[in-house]
Amino acid sequence: MPLTADRAKPGVPFGGIYRMIDFVLSNLANAGYLKIVVLTQYKSHSLDRHISKTWRMSTLLGNYVTPVPAQQRLGPRWFAGSADAIYQSLNLINDESPDYVIVFGADHIYRMDPKQMVNDHIASGAAVTVAGIRQPLSMADQFGVIDVGADGKKISAFREKPRDAQGLPDSPDEVYASMGNYVFTARALCEAVTADAQNPDSKHDMGGNIIPMLVERGEANVYDFRDNDVPGSTERDLGYWRDVGTLDSFYEAHMDLIATLPIFNLYNHEWPIFTNYGSWPPAKFVHGYDDRQGRAIESMISPGVVVSGALVERSIISPNVRVNSWAHVEGSVLMEGVSVGRRSVIRNAIIDKNVIIPEGAQIGVDLDRDRKLYTVSDSGVVVIGKGQKVEL
Repeated sequence: MPLTADRAKPGVPFGGIYRMIDFVLSNLANAGYLKIVVLTQYKSHSLDRHISKTWRMSTLLGNYVTPVPAQQRLGPRWFAGSADAIYQSLNLINDESPDYVIVFGADHIYRMDPKQMVNDHIASGAAVTVAGIRQPLSMADQFGVIDVGADGKKISAFREKPRDAQGLPDSPDEVYASMGNYVFTARALCEAVTADAQNPDSKHDMGGNIIPMLVERGEANVYDFRDNDVPGSTERDLGYWRDVGTLDSFYEAHMDLIATLPIFNLYNHEWPIFTNYGSWPPAKFVHGYDDRQGRAIESMISPGVVVSGALVERSIISPNVRVNSWAHVEGSVLMEGVSVGRRSVIRNAIIDKNVIIPEGAQIGVDLDRDRKLYTVSDSGVVVIGKGQKVEL
């Protein structure tokens, strides 16, 4: 909140022209996996509309990306958890009869070639393979941690934020954190979610219930994300993955985009992130005299933006934003349709869609005042919700 007050998290805009779901869908599409269902429940209209307008596949070849809402197939109830969502959607698997099923979260920022993980899973003969990213042992209590046996592959335990985690066999100072990405043998997935559905004490969660069930049977392996070699990756962004589950992590992931050598490189043309951002005209910068100069430094500027005699620094500006004369936007994320009035100052802020910043307003300058009016994150990022009125 407040970015999810009106939309599901995977539908939240990211990086100027994208939605968060575009990253996982692009990974699947680049790998050639083109039969995709998106299981939705919470305020999904914005997400559904984006998928409908953007992710059109070739029906001639039988490909599709389809949003699937909770349909109450098993009675008058909604999805009770991620595992229950799959259980209630088993008809989708039965219709296609695949040998393997990829189950990926839709709200992470990263590049990955899923085909390499699928090949690893097939070679292992396991029921499920869980993607793990190496993290410092000292941070184990912040993640779902995957413990492995001496072979470094078979999962011996799957624990949530443990305080007594052990290091990896080949690296005692690191642990595997679960990325929330799984590859299942189809039969094992169907059997597991069906058995879980009969357990009244289960939370019906993929990470909390299904994976531990298969770990206990000795049928779960880990896939080391470090081994995933995405075409076009640089040394700096190889192995990048961010779970943007908080306002601060959402903000920090944006800041990762704008360095001269970005920590996450959107300009990798060998593994593009696909989206559709409409028919906006090119960005425009106007006025260039004295202190009234339209400039953007270390920033990403989307189509349709007009920077009119203002200064934009270290910021991500989404389509159809106007920044008017003598305004200063610094270290901020401005979403579509924002209008920044003359002589306004915006620092370290996230401004959601269609917010109008009046002339002379100051955001991020006095955090004590901002806390009374807006949402302020733990690290001091000011967040203004979609269409929220800004006070002078």
